[in-house]
Amino acid sequence: MSRTGPRIGLLGGSFNPAHGGHRRVSLFAKEALGLDEVWWLVSPGNPLKPKKGMAPLAARVAAATAQAKRAPIRVTAIERELGTRYTVDTLRAITNRFPKRRFVWLMGADNLAQFHLWRDWRGIARRMPIAVIARPGYDAEAVASPAMAWLRRFQRPLSSFRNGGEWSAPALVTLRFDPDPRSATAIRRADPDWASRHAGFSPRDQVTHRLIPAREETTT
Repeated sequence: MSRTGPRIGLLGGSFNPAHGGHRRVSLFAKEALGLDEVWWLVSPGNPLKPKKGMAPLAARVAAATAQAKRAPIRVTAIERELGTRYTVDTLRAITNRFPKRRFVWLMGADNLAQFHLWRDWRGIARRMPIAVIARPGYDAEAVASPAMAWLRRFQRPLSSFRNGGEWSAPALVTLRFDPDPRSATAIRRADPDWASRHAGFSPRDQVTHRLIPAREETTT
């Protein structure tokens, strides 16, 4: 399907918590790819990450919203509303829900190195273009990954994205980004109580405009 509307970069993750590195790389990708804005997809639960140490969704969204303030970044927990858990299902639902927008999936080289472990990763690549952001220490592993062996044939120059032509998939573009030492892991170690500052607050999803309850439902 041809899409000629706003161009949106999708950056998914747990954002536990979001930090200046997320903001910096998002603004870099927006400029490099000629995007209109970037959406941060705050995951209710990443199947590849342990639940232990994961702050409540509302706290992570609230912290991300504060971090994205006054930037062309929208923070959303749309997976909660869609009822999706895996990226391939989320992206399918998003493109169906917003047919007039053009999307590109943003991911770090560390994620590309394990991309072949994601559910139906080829389906993700066929759904929308992928922009891989170089991350120190992971480049060699990413280049040698099983996913890259398949994706290599779909590599495109950055100019093909910036020129405003029709985005087709599969397509892969690599962005060279200066190292950013910040990490959510380091922030949690230095400030283990960061989420408590957002306790009791129900932030509003910046894409669906729904409130995200401070108290999450528990399931058994």
